[in-house]
Formats: sequence, structure tokens, C-alpha cells
Amino acid sequence: MTQKRALVVRGGWEGHQPVEATELFLPFLRSNGYAVRIEESTEIYADAAELAATDLVVQCVTMSEITREQLAGLTSAVVAGTGFTGWHGGIADSFRASSDYLHLVGGQFATHPGKEPCERRGAADDNFLPHTITFTEAGRTHPITAGIEDFALDTEQYWVLHDDLIDVLATTTHPVRPWEPWHRPVTSPAVWTRRWGAGRVVVTTPGHSVDVLENPDVRTIIERGMLWATRTASGS
Repeated sequence: MTQKRALVVRGGWEGHQPVEATELFLPFLRSNGYAVRIEESTEIYADAAELAATDLVVQCVTMSEITREQLAGLTSAVVAGTGFTGWHGGIADSFRASSDYLHLVGGQFATHPGKEPCERRGAADDNFLPHTITFTEAGRTHPITAGIEDFALDTEQYWVLHDDLIDVLATTTHPVRPWEPWHRPVTSPAVWTRRWGAGRVVVTTPGHSVDVLENPDVRTIIERGMLWATRTASGS
């Protein structure tokens, strides 16, 4: 049996701890039979031969930029069957200037609402709010999320702009707050999958910091997402 190959690509904004966050999942990948290659930039995406031989790309690159050649290499690989996954800003807030990247992923971070202005102190937790991750009907039976009950977090709650070609496994709802401009609750996808050509994409929006990634439910979703996204022999 041919060994599976995983490519971990990390970098971008250091606030999301790309090294520490990805290191958390390396033992899982290796224990599940993956040969793991780690790259500290997206330059590897322009290597068509390397990506063609890769079964799974795990990306943790917040913001940053991607060249046309790099994005073409990543997209072509996914279309041909390479899996693509990640969490939080490392996949849902990457390469903001690239509309083609947004098209590949199917959803884009817009904001994370914060506490009441009088409670803010200029720290990261100004944007931490208690919220619930709620599974959809599809999510209750999907291999990535089956058996996990709705759970609460107190961290950044992503507001996501998205299209309807994603399959939403879990959502989170932003309530109306007196200090915010919206007038009715807004529900955003929190976990979704996307079929793109022969490839599978999985996005998990919780994961601002290592302690959130260590939450048993968040970690299980991400790890199962890696397995599900990995290239399949049938391409389906």
C-alpha cells in the first residue's frame, strides 16, 4: 500500500501561531500513516510535480499574499484530487486579494464581532465572545462531525461570507446586540466541506489559538476533516 503524503504549509500572520498550531496535528498525521512535509511558505504550491504527488494539503497561512503561479498550482492539484483543509484564519482569511482563492474555498472571513465597547481593553480577548457551534442535519451524519453534540466556545466567532456550493456541517449565530449595526441574527457556517473537481476541501472556522485547537470537539473535527479530505482512489 502506497504511503499517503501530507503537505503542511504554514506562515502569514504570527498572531495565529502557525508553527505551534500545525505542530499540534503532526503526530496525528504520522500516526495515521502520512509522510509529512512541512513548508514555511506558499512557494511549494508552484511545484506542480510535488502537489500532484500530495494527497492532502493542510494550510495555516493567515492573510499574506499568493502569486498567480502558486494559486494555479494549488487549484490544479485540488481539481485533480489533492485534499485541502485548514482552520480559522489559516484557510478562511488567507490571500484576501485573490478572488480565485476565495472561489476555491467557498467562504471568506469578514469579521469577528467584539464585546461591548466599554468592556474592551485593547487585548485579543476584546473579540472573544461566548457562542455555540450548532450542527446541521447534514453535520449530524457526516463522517467529519457525526456523534459530536453542539458545543460552546468563548473565542473569536467568525462572520463568514460564502456561496451555496458549500456543504455546511455546523453553524454559529451572531445575535443582535445594541452596539452593533445589524438588525436580526446572522448565521454563519462554522464547518463546511466543498467538492472542487476531484478534490475535497474542508474548512473549520474555530481555531484562533492553540487552546481552542486543543478543545476535544474542535480537534476531532479538524482531524477527521484531514482524513476525509485526503485524496480518494475513486475521486468521489
